[in-house]
Amino acid sequence: MKKIKVSMLALAAVAIGAFAFKGVDGGSIAGKVTPADGATEAWAIQGTDTLKSPVTDGAFSFQAAKAGAYTVIVGAKAPYKPATVTDVKVEDGKSTDLGEIKLAH
Repeated sequence: MKKIKVSMLALAAVAIGAFAFKGVDGGSIAGKVTPADGATEAWAIQGTDTLKSPVTDGAFSFQAAKAGAYTVIVGAKAPYKPATVTDVKVEDGKSTDLGEIKLAH
C-alpha cells in the first residue's frame, strides 16, 4: 500500500512539472484606429500565416501570434484608404501595441 502511495505521489509530481513548463503560445498585437468608424477589419500577415480581427469601436487585437515580424493591414470604409504597418515585431509571451493608426482620405 505504501508503494502505491509513493508511486502516485511521484506520478502527480511529474504531471504537475510537465504542465508548469508548458510552452508560451505566442504573443499578441493590438492597436486603435481613428476614425473609429472608418475601419472594417485588420489582418496580420507573416509569410503564409494570416490572422484576422474585426475592428470594434476602433480597436483590434490578434492573439496567439507566432513570434516574428508581421505586416498589419487595416481595411477601411470609403472615403478612407487602408493603412499598412510593416515590420511589427512579436515576441512569445509579450504584447505589441501599435498605438493609434490614423486612416487617410
